[in-house]
Amino acid sequence: MITLFAVSFSFQVQAASDAEELVAKSRYTLEKMLSNPDYSKLQEFAKQSKGIIIIPQLVKGGFIIGGEGGSGVLLVRGADGTWSNPSFYTLAAGSIGLQIGGEVSEVVFTLMNQGAVDAILESEIKFGGDLSLAVGPFGAGVEASTTANLDVDVYAFSSSVGLFGGGAFEGAKLFTRESYNSSYYGAGATPRKITIERAFSNPHSDKLRAALPQ
Repeated sequence: MITLFAVSFSFQVQAASDAEELVAKSRYTLEKMLSNPDYSKLQEFAKQSKGIIIIPQLVKGGFIIGGEGGSGVLLVRGADGTWSNPSFYTLAAGSIGLQIGGEVSEVVFTLMNQGAVDAILESEIKFGGDLSLAVGPFGAGVEASTTANLDVDVYAFSSSVGLFGGGAFEGAKLFTRESYNSSYYGAGATPRKITIERAFSNPHSDKLRAALPQ
């Protein structure tokens, strides 16, 4: 019994440390992309958004059978304009087709309406299926659309390292990372309670929240 408790406690401590590291990396990614003139539209769309997802490292690669995955955070803008504490998610997808190469990306998704936020909080959603998705700049020098299309639920901005022939985020699914939510905030911390009800908070996320456009 003591051994099992020790293993469980060790796992919780490691998960909490990993969650804190993910929050720190997410802030670094956000600040870097917001300050880069090649991603000027990200600043504009983020100011209009109802929520934002930051994935500091999305790994994608394969030969014929490909896949992608990475963990990140979701923050939601409240009615008063302030940003919630982050809840934790994992983005994952698999695909089969003519594709070769590898890619590591930092990705920011702007959620442009409350419906997109609610859909993510209520279920495991699929980009391009449950939510319409438009892709912003993939690398320097590529412009996003001039203005936000209100019919689009989500805009994706990605800074990629490497080459990959194939779809971007079509079919990718978001999953709640429950272990990170509970280890970072405590028992009972769900994405809705964190971001909408604001029943949980962690001061380690203050710098990330402050980095988001108001």
